[in-house]
Parts: sequence; structure tokens; C-alpha cells
Amino acid sequence: MAASWVVRRLCSTVAEVAGPAKTTRWERLKSSKAAMWCRGLLTDYKEACREAVVGAWERPIKASVYMGLIGGTCACIYTNPDDTSFKTSLLDRSNQLGLLSPWIRSGTSDGHVQNLVKLCNEGRLRHLSLGVASLTYCADYDPDSSLYEAQCSNLSVPWRELPQRILDVGFAGYWWILDTKMKDYDVNEEEFKHLPVAMASTAPPSVQEVERNESLHKESWLPLKIEEEEEKDKMSPATGNEEAKEESLGEVEQTPSETQHTQAQAQA
Repeated sequence: MAASWVVRRLCSTVAEVAGPAKTTRWERLKSSKAAMWCRGLLTDYKEACREAVVGAWERPIKASVYMGLIGGTCACIYTNPDDTSFKTSLLDRSNQLGLLSPWIRSGTSDGHVQNLVKLCNEGRLRHLSLGVASLTYCADYDPDSSLYEAQCSNLSVPWRELPQRILDVGFAGYWWILDTKMKDYDVNEEEFKHLPVAMASTAPPSVQEVERNESLHKESWLPLKIEEEEEKDKMSPATGNEEAKEESLGEVEQTPSETQHTQAQAQA
């Protein structure tokens, strides 16, 4: 008994001296504060996603509206036009007007485009992105100019004057003011301002009129067809006149003896 007690005592003493068993690095990492914070964050996100799915299932209309707004916002951000897009559109519109005679161009379209081209050449056009939309406005000086007024930040364009300086609004991939100004760019309003109201204003044609005009246009390209009866009717008067002329000439050319012989045959 004494020997066994001594052995147990020695074993317990060795265990106390050796200390607790060493843990692995992965176990220490899992029990660290960073791991506990990550587990708590993932648990919160899991619970939030579960609540979102349950809420969308319970209120589908509200969830559809939210998803539509989020999708529309992302689409607007993706199609938001930049400064290069505006200059490209301005160059295209300028080329369209350049193909027309000055007497045909619309004064509104030509004036607006010429003003934008002048500001672009002077370096006074500025682009401001709002995320879902863009603004193009004019400044007083070129940013590359060495003038003091152009370089001093205290003399820059104040925000309260921005609405008066806006030249165009870009949204959903279009520059709306430029496209509006270019409507009917090949119609000169000055040519029709002296006409009466009834003649100056025209209504769009109906569907029947459009179809009739298209059919007439197609028929105009077909070859002409002349009917035989019409040819006969046209040729019959001329033929009758020629035969009458020949008969009259034959009667005139007959001699008196031939005339007597003809009368005798008639009496017989």
C-alpha cells in the first residue's frame, strides 16, 4: 500500500511540474478574440439574410419595389455618360448640321450647337458626375490658363450660380437637352413664320394615307402596260380616214369611159 501511494504521488508531482498539455495553433486561433468577432459577424449577416428572405416572402410587393429601385439605381450608375460621351455627341450633331445648307438648318439647333462648340474650343466646358446623372456647365476660364482669376480657388464658380450655368443633363446614356434641341434640325422655322396658321401647322398622315402613298410609289416603278383594245381604238380613226382618202382618190382618177362602164354595170 505504501509503495502504491508513493507511485501515485510521484505521478501527480510529475504532472504538476509538466503543466497542461500543449494546444495546436489552429485551436488557439479559433479561441482568439478575432475569431470570436468574425463568428459573431457571420452570425449577424446570416440572421439578416434570413430576415430579408422571410420579409420578402411575406411582403412580395414591397420587396419588388425595393429590388426595382436598387436595380434602376445600378443601371443609372452603369449608363451614366461621361465628359467624353458629351464631346462625342456634340461632334456628331455638329457634323449632321454641317451636311445641310444654312438655309435649311434650324436656327435653334444651329445656335445651340455653335455655342457649345465655341465653349468647347475655349476650354470652358466642365463635367460634373452625380453618380446616377451628369451635368455639363460652363466656366469663366480655361483651367490650363495662367491667369490669376483662373487659378485662384476663391474666384471659382460658386455653387449658387450652378443652375444658371448648366448646359446639359446626362441620364441613362443620353444628353437630354442636346437631343431636344436637335429635334427637327433640318427644318428652318424662319421660312414658315409668314405663312397662315392653317398652312404652317401640319398634322401627321393617317395610316390609310401612308398605305396609299406607299402603294402609289410602288406602282410608279412598274412598267407601263398598253392594252390591245386601246391600241385598236386609237388606230381605228386613222385607218378609216386613210381608206376614205383612197376611195376618193380612186373616184377622182377614174376616166369618163370607166365611169360610163361602171354605170352600165350598175343598170344591168
